[in-house]
Amino acid sequence: MEAWKSYNLPIVLDFGSDSCLPCVSFYPTLKTVHAEMYGRVIIKYIDVYKYSKESSVYPVQVIPTQIFINADGTPYVPSKNIDVEFITYNLRETGEHAYTVHEGVLTKDQFLSILRDMGVKE
Repeated sequence: MEAWKSYNLPIVLDFGSDSCLPCVSFYPTLKTVHAEMYGRVIIKYIDVYKYSKESSVYPVQVIPTQIFINADGTPYVPSKNIDVEFITYNLRETGEHAYTVHEGVLTKDQFLSILRDMGVKE
């Protein structure tokens, strides 16, 4: 994660699996957005079964799950005009906002709206 943060670009982590039908249906959208936004945002797909140790440090309850991180390494905070449901996770010790998570599939339009809200230029 620290290596990705060093690029000073927003980061999207998508947790899924090849055996998960919603994950498989979302993959073409993920791939298309990755290609269109290459160099402006880091988008990483993480198979929860192949990389279970790495996945276990994040609040992944279901798949697919996306975690959104701002270019400065802070958790993304959606603006009021984003019509997507997010879950926020806070650190138990301090109450500090740790993660902004979306569970499930996003449409391409939703995904691009979130990236624009994160400051990514099209």
